[in-house]
Amino acid sequence: MKLYKNKDGVIIQNGDSYYFVRSNWDDFVNDDNLFDKVTEITKQANPVNNGLEIISKDSSAPVGLQELWACGVTYFRSKQGRQEESQKAGSADFYQHVYEAERPEIFFKAAANRIVGHKEKVRIRKDSTWDVPEPELTLLITSNQKIVGYTIGNDMSSRSIEGENPLYLPQAKTYDKCAAIGPCIYVTNDPLPAETQIDLKIRRENKVIFEDTVAISQIKRSFDELAAFLYRECTFPYGSLLMTGTGIVPSSAFTLQSGDEIQIMIDNIGTLINEVE
Repeated sequence: MKLYKNKDGVIIQNGDSYYFVRSNWDDFVNDDNLFDKVTEITKQANPVNNGLEIISKDSSAPVGLQELWACGVTYFRSKQGRQEESQKAGSADFYQHVYEAERPEIFFKAAANRIVGHKEKVRIRKDSTWDVPEPELTLLITSNQKIVGYTIGNDMSSRSIEGENPLYLPQAKTYDKCAAIGPCIYVTNDPLPAETQIDLKIRRENKVIFEDTVAISQIKRSFDELAAFLYRECTFPYGSLLMTGTGIVPSSAFTLQSGDEIQIMIDNIGTLINEVE
């Protein structure tokens, strides 16, 4: 089942049926029994006739008071990319160490005011010369550290700034419209299949200029492990969102431009589309 954040409540999609719930988003999704709750609603409520229309007109990024955090170097390809961009600065070994270390790289990405939703525009920094999208499976975690849902995330990143010095990571990662998530939260009681695919396509002037795919089985660390490190010394009264890292890294010859369209598709969840401002 899928949850869409609506200005007046929550839209539940169960197959071809849609249900409207007038509820505060933060209270609704911060529930350890979210799947059971949503299942019960779909059994008792009457579906609405214009669910798709409501979603297309009034839906926004599925985030409220949740903080968005992100993980780095969880895929081997990501480690290689970070080493490539930081070679001249002499920092390549840092990424080898964090890939092999017990402690993962986890960093704060954004609050809701810097996050955009499906069909909204993301940005690249004006003081950056090398910019890429990072397609990532994103976890919805409750305040009690339980993973209850999944969404699609785009962790926009300045490779030129991060590559200059690893200490510049916050500037490379966090700025206005630096992240996109959506279009929905996929709610399930079952673990995502290991063969779940993340697909990225980037179009420029209606032509595909980059595409790649990766399976989530390539993530080095488990989702529960990543969530546990995030929650070690942090509390999240409304739950949190956690990007799990990227396994798709364009070559050093590629950089985003204004007008590019970024399309990220993850099995079972859907497709997140954003244009570069």
